[in-house]
Amino acid sequence: MINYLEMSKAQLTEEKETLTKAYETFKHLNLKLDMSRGKPSPEQLDLSMDLLDNKEYIGETGIDARNYGVLEGMPEARRFFAELLGVKSDEVIVGGNASLQLMYYLIELGYRNGYPDSEKPWKENAKNKFLCPVPGYDRHFRITEYFGFEMITVPMTPSGPDMDIIENLVEKDDTIKGIWCVPMYSNPDGYTYSDETVRRFANLKPAARDFKIFWDNAYCVHHLTDTPDTLLNILQECRAAGTMDMVFEFCSTSKITFSGAGVAAMASSKNNIDYILRNMFPMTISFDKINQLRHVKYFKNAKGVAEHMKKHSALLKPKFDKVLEVLNEEVASCGDIAHWTNPKGGYFISLYAMEGTAKRIVAMCRDAGVVLTGAGAAYPYGKDPQDSNIRIAPSYPPISELETATRLLSVCLRLATVEKLLEA
Repeated sequence: MINYLEMSKAQLTEEKETLTKAYETFKHLNLKLDMSRGKPSPEQLDLSMDLLDNKEYIGETGIDARNYGVLEGMPEARRFFAELLGVKSDEVIVGGNASLQLMYYLIELGYRNGYPDSEKPWKENAKNKFLCPVPGYDRHFRITEYFGFEMITVPMTPSGPDMDIIENLVEKDDTIKGIWCVPMYSNPDGYTYSDETVRRFANLKPAARDFKIFWDNAYCVHHLTDTPDTLLNILQECRAAGTMDMVFEFCSTSKITFSGAGVAAMASSKNNIDYILRNMFPMTISFDKINQLRHVKYFKNAKGVAEHMKKHSALLKPKFDKVLEVLNEEVASCGDIAHWTNPKGGYFISLYAMEGTAKRIVAMCRDAGVVLTGAGAAYPYGKDPQDSNIRIAPSYPPISELETATRLLSVCLRLATVEKLLEA
């Protein structure tokens, strides 16, 4: 293929005609493919079906998991997640099926009641702000938007969010109450924070005494290669720096076992854990302890999880490889018109098209029967200033459908690029 950036107007017009015909061919296939969310495939969900065979309900200390109580979680479940997160058992709360629920609750708690280090509840402040590394996770942004926070974007880099910007902002502005982080295989870029980035987070000196880091370690065991990324333990770094009250860390088994019926957990300082439990007490008597217990019985420990995740990797890696193969084949040879990430884990590939074309590309794909995550979804308020980023979620479709969808995406990207160049 010829480099689009070196084509004449006549060549671009001819290429547009060729691509339009190719696009119309895809439309006639009557495709109905969905790549909009990072959902595990049925084959991945099948890997955990033996989990449901567990009928034990008496815990190691004699607790009957069928009954009320034990808001903090079954003791063995707290120990299990403590091992995964590298903390102490009494620094963990084991919740229900969704870590997002825990995150929402903690934003709501700060808003309604504040934290032990708050001067007053966040709702009584004239203004609250939250830092949002971009591109990022849309459901994070939706929570802080719901509570009326002004969301401030911070650009992502391959080593994590720009820490110079973060330090400058939080150390001068006491209206900034927190930051969203997906530190390992970030959503959607697939970047893992460097050791330096983690240490700088642990040593932040925020102007707001009640500034909180929401450390959503959703993909901490979701590796795709035999040489996975490694992530420094934020809570251990904070312990050394005397800043453990500043961090809430989250994880879940949502993409390990069953997306809608996993187990979520959070970790923080003992001071924070005690405070959160006191404030959770009016809300619920306990989370689903039977599900907590069956997960622990099934995996036993972190090694058991690691072995299980190798099965996920065997299903996922060929799909990621196929997307990258098609993009390299169909787009890379057209010149510097787009670039994309090549993550070692997680659930997404981040595609950056020519500025001003992402919405057009996603709309064309939708009209031809392939649903992608909405352009701009990875930015606060759903607005990508460059209209460039597209999140690709390879996990759910069968690999044959995934190839077809990526080839369509490539045609749409090239067509939108040619249209943009002809406008210049």
